[in-house]
Amino acid sequence: MSTTERNWIGPSAPERLAILRRTQSIAIVGASDKPSRASYFVATYLLSSSRYRVYFVNPVATEILGQPVYKSLADLPEVPDLVDVFRRHDDLPSVLEETLAVGAKTIWLQLGSWHEEVAAKAEAAGLEVVMDSCVKIEHARFHGGLHLAGFNTGVISAKRQVLA
Repeated sequence: MSTTERNWIGPSAPERLAILRRTQSIAIVGASDKPSRASYFVATYLLSSSRYRVYFVNPVATEILGQPVYKSLADLPEVPDLVDVFRRHDDLPSVLEETLAVGAKTIWLQLGSWHEEVAAKAEAAGLEVVMDSCVKIEHARFHGGLHLAGFNTGVISAKRQVLA
């Protein structure tokens, strides 16, 4: 099967909302201390605009946004509910193994990140899986914060708004 083929069907919007509502703690694997990186932007948002306990996992960084950085998921002070992954495609199977080993409930692969085998293995092990989606965007969408990204529709809809 081609790596670009997409057969896996992810959770619906209400199911993603339920995941976010159940989540108390998020570990960002591949967190970066570089402001130009997506993980930094997501971390900034989660720390300032959500109730989650947020942990950063990066084997080389020591501090991000004034928070300590852990070398692995196993080093965290608690088992995270959700593992938000900012890693290369080839690293995703090892991140899943680490996620399973610590007992997290959800693995969430960021925008542009898709791995059918990882999704199948994660689901078979009882994890909830989200792929090619951004925790920040989804949280903002469900909690009225899309205006922070330049949107202020007031409505969650795929329909084009008719301007008067």
